[in-house]
Amino acid sequence: MNPNNLPNLDQTVLDALNFFIKNKPARLNLQSFDLPLVVGSGNAYNTGLIIFSGRPAIVTNESNFRQTLSAYKKLIKNKTIKQALIISASGEKDSIWEIKAAKKAGLKTILMTCSPNSSAARLADQKIIYRKTAEPYTYNTSTYLGMILSATGEDPKKIKNLIKSLKLPKNLGKYQAYSFILPDEFGLVAPMLEIKRHELFGPYLSLRAFSFGEARHAKFVNTWDKELVISLGQNKYFGLPKNRLEIKLPKDAKSGLIMALTYYLIGKIQGNKTPYFKKNIKSFCQTGPKAYGSKKPFEIIVPGN
Repeated sequence: MNPNNLPNLDQTVLDALNFFIKNKPARLNLQSFDLPLVVGSGNAYNTGLIIFSGRPAIVTNESNFRQTLSAYKKLIKNKTIKQALIISASGEKDSIWEIKAAKKAGLKTILMTCSPNSSAARLADQKIIYRKTAEPYTYNTSTYLGMILSATGEDPKKIKNLIKSLKLPKNLGKYQAYSFILPDEFGLVAPMLEIKRHELFGPYLSLRAFSFGEARHAKFVNTWDKELVISLGQNKYFGLPKNRLEIKLPKDAKSGLIMALTYYLIGKIQGNKTPYFKKNIKSFCQTGPKAYGSKKPFEIIVPGN
């Protein structure tokens, strides 16, 4: 596919929601996990934090997973910790060695993935398979949104209706910096937005994300008339008063809505800026790091299933 024809993130969000309206993810039974070691890379790690935010779990990433296995060695040996849950949309890359390391430590390995025929799926003791739509490499919208919806039980149609009802300013693209302020209970979504900044804009655009509690800690000492502050809820303090966009949330809002809504808004920003991602993703897929044990480059469009 010509990279110039790639969809922006907002369209990918709507495509994912339309898919889940017709193919609602099965509910994830969190009661089946005792005190799991949960590991994921990038937004898989953040997805693990979100899913287990109300449950006992030890959430780690690829950088500290080995150290975590060592630190909890006694609890693994006495069966206080019996499970390792590996979250990987692709079922490749770090998930392969993570499953091997968890097995060697004596843990039952459970893989949450969208790729039932992946290398990690062939290694894991148990698999939880999710469906996804085709989308550009790194977007990972339907993948992790489906996992989050399976845990929260949200209705994707309600999420889509709220997003479609948004009235965004016509001058959304005039700003050079954007900050998202999220309710404290959804602060775990903020790092996911930071990752989208890296992927879509790199060093070319400032895009920050905080919970309201984090924002109070001197994040807005310096204000700028070229920064738009987008808050999910009322914003009395952050950014210049004329540069604040407040979005009212329903009382029953959950993490799936917050992820979809903020990704959609980032996609609208993306559509108003130079298409940095589209210019560079082909080269990155061809010359960037490959999956472990593979010489094959990543596809610009990751197929659905």
